[in-house]
Amino acid sequence: MLKTNLKNLPSSDELIDSDDIPVDNEDQNFVPNFLLFLLESIWKHREDWFFAVDMGVYHTTGLNPRVPVVPDALLSLGVERRRSGKSRRSYVVWEEQEIVPIFVLEVVSQSPGGEYDEKMTIYRQLGVNYYVIYNSQFWQRDRHLPFEVYKLVAGNYQLQKGEPFWMPEIGLGIGRCDLPLDPLGREVLTWFNHQGDRYLTTEEQLNLERQRADIAQQQLESLLAQMRSLGIQPEQEI
Repeated sequence: MLKTNLKNLPSSDELIDSDDIPVDNEDQNFVPNFLLFLLESIWKHREDWFFAVDMGVYHTTGLNPRVPVVPDALLSLGVERRRSGKSRRSYVVWEEQEIVPIFVLEVVSQSPGGEYDEKMTIYRQLGVNYYVIYNSQFWQRDRHLPFEVYKLVAGNYQLQKGEPFWMPEIGLGIGRCDLPLDPLGREVLTWFNHQGDRYLTTEEQLNLERQRADIAQQQLESLLAQMRSLGIQPEQEI
């Protein structure tokens, strides 16, 4: 790790928020944002986390602290949900009490972006605990699996087994699923609990509540019908 004088480091106001490289497939936007919006529901009562999509991470472990690494998504724990009550423009490690992201995600695109070599090295040097690579379209080209989770062990990344994969330091599991209510039938990455059950989206929760209400109403109507068949008028009993 390079020694950098903190007094000479730029502030977040001076730094750009991303690398301005456009995505070349829909998954690069949809998948990270799906994780973000779902996490906002799961952790809606917590204020000690930050999840960002396509945001520059500035750090002092590289050659130039003004050159960011830009994951498709990042998660940090133990930081303010909104720094000083404001929206972050970028994630600047030296302004976050040296807390580095515990989780980063890269969605592989048509144009390889160094996910398996250059970026992996950067995240390893930075000390990111979990590095997830999602490669649903080009995994055969790259000779990798469609979904890979790497954990930092003794300073090196080791490919993990199991899906969904449980991350105890985060308190979440991650894995793939097809969205049941999606008319396009898209596959996404999503969060799981410790029992391996997928966290439902808000839409799915509302749909489940409607189904339960419908079942309860049907059961009530069936009970009332049985009572009437026995000569009992429930309306008079109430």
